[in-house]
Amino acid sequence: MAFDTRLRMLQTQRMIMTPMLQQAISLLQLSRLELVQELGQYLEQNPVLEEALDEAVEPQLAEEQESPEGERLEVEQAKDEERSDRIDDFDWESYLQDASDYRPKIPREEVERFDAEVQLTKSRSLMDHLLFQLHLSTSDTELLQLGTLLVGNVDESGYLKEPLDAMAAAAGVEVSRMEEVLGLVQSFEPTGVGARDLKECLLLQLEARPDPHPLAKELIAFHLPELEGRHWEKLAAKLGAPVKEIQAAVEYITSLEPKPGRTFDTEDPRYITPDVNIVKVDDRFVVVLNDDGMPRLRVSPYYRAILANKTGNGRDVQEYLEGRMRSALWLIRSIEQRQRTLFKVAESLAKFQQRFLEEGITALRPLTLKEVAEDIGMHESTVSRVTTNKYIHTPQGLFELKYFFHRGVPATSGDAVSSLKVKDLIHKLLTVEDSGRPLSDQKIVQILREKHGIEIARRTVAKYRSQLKIPSSGRRRRY
Repeated sequence: MAFDTRLRMLQTQRMIMTPMLQQAISLLQLSRLELVQELGQYLEQNPVLEEALDEAVEPQLAEEQESPEGERLEVEQAKDEERSDRIDDFDWESYLQDASDYRPKIPREEVERFDAEVQLTKSRSLMDHLLFQLHLSTSDTELLQLGTLLVGNVDESGYLKEPLDAMAAAAGVEVSRMEEVLGLVQSFEPTGVGARDLKECLLLQLEARPDPHPLAKELIAFHLPELEGRHWEKLAAKLGAPVKEIQAAVEYITSLEPKPGRTFDTEDPRYITPDVNIVKVDDRFVVVLNDDGMPRLRVSPYYRAILANKTGNGRDVQEYLEGRMRSALWLIRSIEQRQRTLFKVAESLAKFQQRFLEEGITALRPLTLKEVAEDIGMHESTVSRVTTNKYIHTPQGLFELKYFFHRGVPATSGDAVSSLKVKDLIHKLLTVEDSGRPLSDQKIVQILREKHGIEIARRTVAKYRSQLKIPSSGRRRRY
């Protein structure tokens, strides 16, 4: 068999993602804050781009200068200059020297010692609170180092997640020494901090109470799983106590704090600025894009004039400016395309979910990305990207655009019902149920079928209940 090398031409079609196309796709899925930051970077990197300011003020100023009123302004300006000259000629040093006797004198060392940053207030974290107590409780260098290591491994809930033997190995000390440090940290406020599990946390708080319930310690130490399952009769039979005593002990235990570090939550609130607003004007809903705070980009007239003068530029300068110009024009076009796509998607949502905008979640209909994509004549992936990390303000409140896309649950009428509506119905049913006889998942299935005409399986109810973070009927039962 002979092998030879040949050249031949083959014409094929294939899709290539150019850098500009990748940029347009990436801009689609950016959130509002990310887009503002991205545009700020482009403004710094591309000299051809500039932010368009309000140009309506400039012609107005020109007209004022040419009008008779401009002469009056010049006269007033001359008077102001004359007045400022008189003020400048005034001997301010002598005036301040004479007037300084009634003001209190601050020692120089006090002025130098004052630090403005010390006066600033901020919320103290759990770690700061524990380290403050650690430095108050001991001056031993080794104890301070080990205590700082241990406090650094306490999570935001107040629990010690790192094993003592691992910390002892990292510090090069015996485990018994780390246990002594742990005992010191567990004596700090809030009570229960530094515990390694829920049982230890509750026992630490119980020991610090002056009037503990006689059954509480035994229930926490040996019967915590039964407490979680609310098996009061079984616990009463094991401990030989009346059910009422068990319930009284459980009520006492519920007054303890399972997460001691909860009060030191320093997470800042999250403020959301909507990308789109839907407002009701007369009898129809109008979509308005929120452009507040978004920089408006344009091509710099200065560099445009330089590009127009091709003879006065070198070849390298001309090629560089042409590349920057193409990049700037493509970026502006991509932003405009992003805004148009966002407007189309919001308009389609307002059309599909008009009843929701008027009545609320009970009228929310199931919707898919495919339906919106077909309505606006775009691909599903484009709709998915443009609805990522975007928020819309409606008469019913502020929602993420992804909130409106969910599957439907079949109903006896033949129409599908939104899964979010079903979750809302389940939540309302379990909110008003009898705590002594809680509704089972099968009973919820029957109520939804008989009263609302919704066909749903028991395991689906269990899944929705779990997503709502509602325990099972056994755990919800109250005696």
